[in-house]
Amino acid sequence: MFRNFDLTSVLISYVVLLFSLCVHEASHAASAYWLGDDTAKRMGRLTLNPIAHIDPIGTVLFPLLGMSTGIPLIGWAKPVPFNPVNFTRKIRMRTGDMIVSAAGPASNLLLAILAMPTVAVLVRFLVSMPDQRVMVFRDALMGGYHNLITAGFGPGLALVLVLVGKLVWLNLALALFNLLPMGPLDGAWILRGFLPDRWVPTFDHYRPAMGILLLILVMLTDVLGYLLGPVLDFLFRLLLPVARLILGF
Repeated sequence: MFRNFDLTSVLISYVVLLFSLCVHEASHAASAYWLGDDTAKRMGRLTLNPIAHIDPIGTVLFPLLGMSTGIPLIGWAKPVPFNPVNFTRKIRMRTGDMIVSAAGPASNLLLAILAMPTVAVLVRFLVSMPDQRVMVFRDALMGGYHNLITAGFGPGLALVLVLVGKLVWLNLALALFNLLPMGPLDGAWILRGFLPDRWVPTFDHYRPAMGILLLILVMLTDVLGYLLGPVLDFLFRLLLPVARLILGF
């Protein structure tokens, strides 16, 4: 089970995941505050401090266990509390719910969009040979810390490149996964905001069952990989031309 265990890679992946989850949850809190509800702010959730967002099982145990063993486990942070009653009367409460829910995945997508050219700029600055830039850029995106060390980068530079590179794939994946309209995920609340009023009670009734179905799909099948993989690859390819322009290839 731990045959291919690499402590460095696990720690790098976990740090990136923890930061990304904190941005995700803080974005929920910020959007709720922007709409007029200060519940999350008063409870200390309008922050990037990981201590405010960590759930011992969902943010620590499950992610580290999954990264160490390869077992497909769902990770999560503590849900951000908010009260739609406090939202500005310029919008419907369900619309406010939808905006707050969408803020999380949107923040992950924005992180990925910013990280891709950042990696390219770092590689362009650090590597003079165009053909070598391609390999370094690839290793940074794929978490190839040891490859970068072998290529002559110091531990500090290699760590920075891989940390920023991991932000791309991981945040694209987080954004897509959270947009699934199932169970407790943000996508379910976004979909709920578009439903006709008469459909909402039925949707709310079956939403917990959809959460159980989501858990079964993740734990026992690879159907989500088949569904999200092509979309993930498509989004990555949309970001790639800017990186290529910066890298000069």
